[in-house]
Amino acid sequence: MVVRKRKKSRKLRGRTRTMGWGRVGQHRKSGSRGGFGAVGQHKHKWIWMLKYAPDWYGKHGFVNPTSRTELVREINVGVLDEIADKLVREGKAVVEEGMIVIDATKLGFNKVTGKGKVTKRMKVITEYITENARRKIEEAGGVVQLLE
Repeated sequence: MVVRKRKKSRKLRGRTRTMGWGRVGQHRKSGSRGGFGAVGQHKHKWIWMLKYAPDWYGKHGFVNPTSRTELVREINVGVLDEIADKLVREGKAVVEEGMIVIDATKLGFNKVTGKGKVTKRMKVITEYITENARRKIEEAGGVVQLLE
């Protein structure tokens, strides 16, 4: 199928009001387009589908069932370090033996990641933790406790 460089309407400009498409409004209403929206893509617009949208029909790829995947809600150690004093004031964390004990699962997080600086001694209770976060907490004199 050859693609024109210019539209036919540019050539026909200035001729007649129907521009060569006949007397009673051919090429005017929705009948010329073959239906509204995606109508006819498996029928009379099938060649168009093969050319311009060959992957429209059918299933593609694999979708993991959401019931079998665990949602990861993560928080950075730098954020925990910043909000540690606020959590103690609000009663969401406690101080034991000079260490701030933060239970990340009670805050709604199940993973602690390693972005940020750790300046306070903390005991962090969590399900998952990255090696970088564990290293930063232990270098600051803190402890990591993993839940089973």
